[in-house]
Amino acid sequence: MCKNTYLYRLCYLLLLLTFIIPQSVDSNETDAIYNSRRTAIVTAAEKVSPAVVSVSVLRKEYVRAAPLFRDSFYDFFFPGPLYERTFESLGSGFIVSEDGYILTNQHVVEDANIAKVTLSSGEEYDARVIGISKEVDLAVLKIDSKNLPFATLGNTDSLLIGEWAIAIGNPYGFLLENPEPTVSCGVISGINRNINSQIDERVYRTMIQTDAAINPGNSGGPLVNANGEVIGINTFIFSESGGSIGIGFAIPANTAKNTMQEILKGEGQRVWIGLQVQNLSPLMAFVLDSPISNGVIVASIDKSSPAWDVGFEAGDIIYKISKKDINSIKDFNILKGQLQAGDRIKIHVIRNGKEYMGELIVGKR
Repeated sequence: MCKNTYLYRLCYLLLLLTFIIPQSVDSNETDAIYNSRRTAIVTAAEKVSPAVVSVSVLRKEYVRAAPLFRDSFYDFFFPGPLYERTFESLGSGFIVSEDGYILTNQHVVEDANIAKVTLSSGEEYDARVIGISKEVDLAVLKIDSKNLPFATLGNTDSLLIGEWAIAIGNPYGFLLENPEPTVSCGVISGINRNINSQIDERVYRTMIQTDAAINPGNSGGPLVNANGEVIGINTFIFSESGGSIGIGFAIPANTAKNTMQEILKGEGQRVWIGLQVQNLSPLMAFVLDSPISNGVIVASIDKSSPAWDVGFEAGDIIYKISKKDINSIKDFNILKGQLQAGDRIKIHVIRNGKEYMGELIVGKR
């Protein structure tokens, strides 16, 4: 009897082990698979995503109704009635402080009558535009709340071409009911890209290029590194179709930090030299008897500006500012964008075939 009991117990133990051992192996394999999925990209996205917001803007514009019968003479004397039209646009942004300061692109909130911010949790707030920099294409918003999740701005002086880049935002947010941001991944394709904008007051300088997908609605959202630090503000793409083809650009975080500080101090509109310039053509150089053919020519000077006070004149040919050669408007605008109010600069010009130098202190307005 005891022998049979012993055999029963042994069989029971063996049967139990057949279930326990495979489950233990399966559990270890599951843990390994789970850990392999939790890459640095996943961790960085989880860290920053709660701070990413959707920015909704309402704009009003007045348009003229088209007449039933188009006739230029009739339209001139009897134009159609004006009516008000309101339209909505969407972009992204991200919280940079627990008390509700938000960074986004200036073009996202341009001419906004009403701005609203939706958090990834679904909470919605009215937002105030604290200030803008049209030249840099950045805006600072504020919502009234506390203890908010926020993202940390990293240092872009140490960016590596080829390192991971994670674009987070709300592309096509008007089609999605879920307020949580989307994530796309790529690499840093290039740095220090300078791109002329079709908007006169804006020059994109030292931009970060990435192949991470940036689509309509991503503007203003963060570009993040593998450490979960914001390294850029997604701004625009090169595309013929309007969708991402892997050529996107972001404003560096260091530029954003400096611009935000200036905006919060009330200095974020722009630096002021007071010179309007145009490219020097070979014909202009010949007419003005200039010994050089590269540079920019002063077209006009703002009255009471720093350049006005020093004595610059229309027709002066600028070829160097401090130690930087100026060969075109692009060079002039890039250098101007790197200046801050209070900087002392030396502007070298050709006037009546002779060289002159004027020193001025950069102003602000």
